[in-house]
This record gives sequence, C-alpha cells and structure tokens, in this order.
Amino acid sequence: MPNLQGIRRRIASVKSTQKITKAMKMVAAAKLRRAQEALLNTRPYAYHMRELANGLVAHIDPTDHPLLHKGAGDKIALLVVSSDRGLCGGYNANIVNETLRLLQEQFPGKAVEITIVGRKGNDVLRRRRCTIRSAHIGIYDRYTINSATSVIDPLVDQFISGQVSEVFCLYNEFKSAISQKITLEQLLPYTPEDSGKLGSSFFVFEPSAEEIVSALLRDNLHAQMHRIFHEAMASEQGARMAAMDSATNNAADVIVRLTLKYNRVRQDAITREMVEIVSGAEAL
Repeated sequence: MPNLQGIRRRIASVKSTQKITKAMKMVAAAKLRRAQEALLNTRPYAYHMRELANGLVAHIDPTDHPLLHKGAGDKIALLVVSSDRGLCGGYNANIVNETLRLLQEQFPGKAVEITIVGRKGNDVLRRRRCTIRSAHIGIYDRYTINSATSVIDPLVDQFISGQVSEVFCLYNEFKSAISQKITLEQLLPYTPEDSGKLGSSFFVFEPSAEEIVSALLRDNLHAQMHRIFHEAMASEQGARMAAMDSATNNAADVIVRLTLKYNRVRQDAITREMVEIVSGAEAL
C-alpha cells in the first residue's frame, strides 16, 4: 500500500514545480511582448528594403554583380537559427529535425557547411556529425544590429570569393504566441521578386548603378538578417510561454490525481483501523 507521507511529499514537490513553471510562463509572456513589439517595428523597414532592392536590381544586368548569380561549385552555406536556452517546447527540436531533413532530401550529395546560431542547435548538430563551419553562442544576450551584421557578413564574403555557391537561412517565423512556422529563405544569390511600382520607375544613379546596388544589397541582407533574429526571438518566447503553460496545467492534473490517491489511501487506512477496533471490541 502506498505510503501517505510519500504521497504528501510528491504533492508538495509537484506544487513547487508548478510555481516555477507558472513564474517562467509570466516571464516568457513579458519577454514575448517586448520581442513582438521589436519585431513589428523591424518588419516594415526590412520589407521596404526588399522592395527597394527589387526595384533597383531591375536596372542592372544580373551577370554584372556577384551577389545576383549563383557561384561556382556545389558547396552550400546553411545558416540555422536556434536558441541558447531550452524549456521552450519543440522549438529547437523542430529546427534541428528540419535541418537534418534538408541535408538528406533537399541537398543530397552536396557539401553543406552549417553556420549555427544558438547553443542548443550547436550541441545537437555536432553530435549528429554535421559540418559546422562556425557557431555563434550567446548572441541574444546583448543583441544589436551589429550582431546580425557579424553573422551574415562572413557568409557574404564566402559567397563573393566563390567558397560557396548558395546561402540559405533556416529559422522560425513568428506567426502568433502559439504558432511558429519553420522557414527556409534563400539569401544568396539574391533573387528579386516582382518589383511593382519601383521596377517601372526611372532612377538616376550616382556614381553608378553597380556601386549603389552593391551597397544596397549588402544593407538589405543586414536588414533581413536583423528581421530574422527578431522573428526567432519572438518565436522562442512564444514557444516557451506555451510550453510553460502546458507544464503548469499538467502539474495541476498531477496534483488532482495525487490528491485523489492520497484521500483513497487515507480512507482505506481509517477504515482498516475502525475494523480492527470493532473486531477487538467484539473479541472482548
């Protein structure tokens, strides 16, 4: 028969865990609100930079600029954005599993060098014996636009020098507090989308279209990388808040079940004692 004292200890332990998960949920909710505000401020600038780049690229020959056409060889650079901390549900597991799927299905037979952001993704992918070219750990602690620049600039230099032929980025796009979408975005070579009004406008370039587009394309990559990091930070906090909410609810269910079990065991013990007392009285 279960020990009453042991059940009481388990109930107290689960209640302590529930307090921790509830506090972590509140912290994640506060961080999510700040991350979401930063993302909403970042997205318009990044989208306008993309539109501007699309419009200006239409005025030059793609073969004249190294960032506009695929490089030689078949080596691919894959930038994977994970998190430094856990306790965020399947956030990191999903991004790692998608990375492994891409290596097997989308890039079979190609040399893929991974640049990983985040401690969790780095630990798992190294155990899977993936080719890790560089890792950026702790980038979220004091994040600035320079952090995004330091990640994307080496990849741009590798692409221009011909070390890699394509550059992709895999990250979680923020949809809502409970929904994140894993997105694979091609960063290089830059493929302009429909430029709309900008594509049909007339531009006068000084000093030259090539120099302006060259600077603009790199600035556009900085802006997109800045947006991607904000997408990842908001997605991480949303996933953590949902995970802690689920853990808190699960702890409440466990407490209810343990309480019922405790009451049954206690009732059985009382009934057994009463039977023993009655039997002893009858024997006397």
